[in-house]
Amino acid sequence: MTEPTPTPREGTRLDPWYGSYAQRAHQMRASEIRALFAVASRPEVVSLAGGMPFIGGLPLEELGEMTRRIIVEQGEVALQYGSGQGDESLREKILDVMALEGIQAHPDDVVVTTGSQQALDLVTTVFIDPGDVIVAEAPSYVGALGVFRAHEADVVHVPMDAEGLIPEALEQTLARLKAAGKRVKFLYTVPNFHNPGGVTLTLERRPRILEICASYGVLVLEDNPYGLLGFDRDPLPAMRSMSPEGVIYLGSFSKTFAPGYRVGWAVAPHAVREKLVLASEAAILSPSNASQMAIATYLEHFDWQGQIKKFQVQYRERRDAMISSLGEHIPEASWNVPDGGFYVWVKLPEGLDAKSMLPRAVTARVAYVAGSAFYIDGSGTDHMRLSYCFPTPDRIREGVRRLATVVDSELETVRIFGNPGGAREGTVDFPAPDIF
Repeated sequence: MTEPTPTPREGTRLDPWYGSYAQRAHQMRASEIRALFAVASRPEVVSLAGGMPFIGGLPLEELGEMTRRIIVEQGEVALQYGSGQGDESLREKILDVMALEGIQAHPDDVVVTTGSQQALDLVTTVFIDPGDVIVAEAPSYVGALGVFRAHEADVVHVPMDAEGLIPEALEQTLARLKAAGKRVKFLYTVPNFHNPGGVTLTLERRPRILEICASYGVLVLEDNPYGLLGFDRDPLPAMRSMSPEGVIYLGSFSKTFAPGYRVGWAVAPHAVREKLVLASEAAILSPSNASQMAIATYLEHFDWQGQIKKFQVQYRERRDAMISSLGEHIPEASWNVPDGGFYVWVKLPEGLDAKSMLPRAVTARVAYVAGSAFYIDGSGTDHMRLSYCFPTPDRIREGVRRLATVVDSELETVRIFGNPGGAREGTVDFPAPDIF
């Protein structure tokens, strides 16, 4: 029997269901990082693009045995459905993790999520109607911008400097939006070792930011995957520790342990927490029991704080390789020197466009993320984000050397012809954004 051909309204030749999509589907855009992945993951390419942690630094044999024991001894629980809020024993252990940043909470305050990316989506689902305003740092984490765009939010950027989000600029922005009758739902911020900016919101500015938001009735969404990965000092107190009722805190084990387990969490005021649980149950029923039990076992039986210290040493070594190589090979550029986290935010020499230069960099077998990925309006093309977390120091040095040849070539073109603009013949195409 021949299957009938559907005839939806207002379809196209490439997509017969185009006219059936919800309006929010048309706001979705491919992530520039995911679009790079298939090329950047080739062994001949040095990827300075993705924020993938150095999994090779984990005790993999011991973790394998841990996983075997969980399945053999507790498989009937590990492989079953679980609580929509998350396993209580894991939520108790998450309190110990957050205590390192001064957060005091109860296990009932914690909602376990499928990575902190799901937590971002849940918060946005609960708070955002189409046209609502989200204030976010400029630049901002690309994954958050994708969520906000999909929910049809109006994202308004506020600038940062070397000390993080600028309080005066935030206050001016909120005042302007209030005068315009705009409805600001929350401030989205990555205060520690910012992605992509690499800067940290200073201790002095944190209470001021909270005071400004409170005065305008604006919630703070504190996204903190990197806070324990500082190189030279103890963690700063979380903003949540200063204002439990004014802050929703997002945490993750992806950077301090392993992203493959997909375990994150949110800590929220009581009423908000109930909404997050309902939204999570509607989306996924429950987070993975197997992943939660693995994380809980790791926290109970392994030296997880010692492992974080090892990561700090490894990432500091990689950061140093990145900074010294930039100074040696691309002195015409400028950059920050992060004291933790995964990223260096590089400003290109005058006249260069990181987005149009990227295909030529991939041809030279090096990858980065253009700064335009981190702005809702596509600005920031004079910057690039370089990630030092995954490659070895030698690979980082080689990657920066390759990048320097591209920058030198582009500078020569600018000197002769002016700004070269878009891609030229002979450059590579980007793959489909199928994986991260």
